[in-house]
Amino acid sequence: MERTRRLRTNAAIRDMVRENHVRVEELIYPIFVIEGKNICHLVESMPGIYQYSIDRLKEELDRVITAGIKAVLLFGIPEHKDEVGSGAYDEHGIVQEAIRFIKANERYKNLIVIADVCLCEYTSHGHCGLIQNGVILNDETLPLLTKTAVSYARAGADIIAPSDMMDMRVAKIRQALDENGFIYIPIMAYSAKFASAFYGPFRDAAHSAPSFGDRKTYQMDSANGREAMREVEEDLLEGADLIIAKPAMAYMDIIRDISLQFNVPIVAYNVSGEYSMVKAAAEKGWIDEKKVVMEIMIGFKRAGAKMIITYHALEVAAWLKEREGDGYKIESII
Repeated sequence: MERTRRLRTNAAIRDMVRENHVRVEELIYPIFVIEGKNICHLVESMPGIYQYSIDRLKEELDRVITAGIKAVLLFGIPEHKDEVGSGAYDEHGIVQEAIRFIKANERYKNLIVIADVCLCEYTSHGHCGLIQNGVILNDETLPLLTKTAVSYARAGADIIAPSDMMDMRVAKIRQALDENGFIYIPIMAYSAKFASAFYGPFRDAAHSAPSFGDRKTYQMDSANGREAMREVEEDLLEGADLIIAKPAMAYMDIIRDISLQFNVPIVAYNVSGEYSMVKAAAEKGWIDEKKVVMEIMIGFKRAGAKMIITYHALEVAAWLKEREGDGYKIESII
């Protein structure tokens, strides 16, 4: 008689048959870099997350290296914004300078720097593209996105991650990178990026809330799953090397569908609202933060994600190391 509980009898057997694992080297940690001096400013809606000026960035990078995390995702907060987002493609913009700072430091030489490409943090109106009569322009925005991508690559970025959701931006960025000699710089495309209420705290952190309307004319409708597959297919045909699904918790079906339909590394973006909800509940004592976070992480892996962008990354890395020398397994957390 079959009894599935036989393989759950004790921790050793459960460890042996475990299907999915979370590994430190698969974590990507987002960092907010802000223009100015001596800034280490708490993002009130994201407990434990700070904005750093470049002269204070070492503090966070040292924690990243000590934790064993291999990659960071940079978001820039400029001092000045304008209607064309010129700070995004300024050769001495905040992200460009942050990349150079990281790459010039021997301690961080092996750290993978992923540069988010979008205009929303840099435009005075907070939208991801140029606007005309209240309409977000697609084709007119593409040259600015390509300039930004090339500028980041020139500064030393290892991976380019376009998050703007303009049609054809992956093709234009791939062409521009290749023409400028960056043929081996991968593109990590935000292909399945949904118009979501889960982004609220990020917009506080990045100062990127739109000043009018919303982003539903270019980010995806949360009700549409098959459309996400179309977006992924198009980005892969245009030259994307990795695919981001964002948000992640409420969209694990999207991660699963991508993994079943495409042979491509998938990145789950555990976004700010998801992070902050867990933090708020933990602060109230309503949940065990460590166990809940690790259950979420393993859920992303079970759904098919290869990598995870998460604001929990430093904590997850620390938890994974806590009992590493004692035959540690994830079960001791979850």
